[in-house]
Amino acid sequence: MTEEIPLWRQPVTYGAVGGTKAKDILAYPPAGFRPMVRRTRIGHGENRFLWASARTMSWGIQRMSGFEVTVEQAPASVTDGTYIPVTFDNGGTPVEAATRAEADEDTYSPDGSSFLVPGDSATMTTRFAFVPVTAAVRVVYVVDEPDRKGFGYGTLAQHPESGEESFIVERTDDGSVWLTITSFSRPSRWYWWVLYGPLRAAQAIYTRRYLRVLSGSTD
Repeated sequence: MTEEIPLWRQPVTYGAVGGTKAKDILAYPPAGFRPMVRRTRIGHGENRFLWASARTMSWGIQRMSGFEVTVEQAPASVTDGTYIPVTFDNGGTPVEAATRAEADEDTYSPDGSSFLVPGDSATMTTRFAFVPVTAAVRVVYVVDEPDRKGFGYGTLAQHPESGEESFIVERTDDGSVWLTITSFSRPSRWYWWVLYGPLRAAQAIYTRRYLRVLSGSTD
């Protein structure tokens, strides 16, 4: 059974891996999926950017929003060879991510949490209508640029939805710091289709929490 297979060996449950990078996702989402893009200003300055990006890269957005997150790291053969982060600038030119050798001193957040890497898998547990619900995800790419940090994860079999979601912290030229959440999704099984209305409502609630938690104090 799928539940007996380690998370790192399980495939994601959708085909358009990396689709949340598309700038035209609202107009051209993967067929059958509902797209969403939300963006909010979360502060200003270097300290805010460093704080917000560190929280983002250590599952802080999810944890501060009420999820219990359990990370199952993949073997090095997976993280080093299978999930290679590729990002692009506004002109479509590939941007080379920092190498592990260059980033060794930054692989932990200030509170000691490990920064996530492509290939990491995690289970996120919360309550849906007072019932515990577990959502399993795989980090499918990481954005590691001087003024943009974040990641995208895809759904695994143990998730109410099928699709992808990304969390990108960006510092603009005027020093403003922004969080952008992009996703495309649909219910993963027939019984979640039956609960489609409540499922969408729950997704909207958590998205609002995601956008709000990084606006807190950096102290």
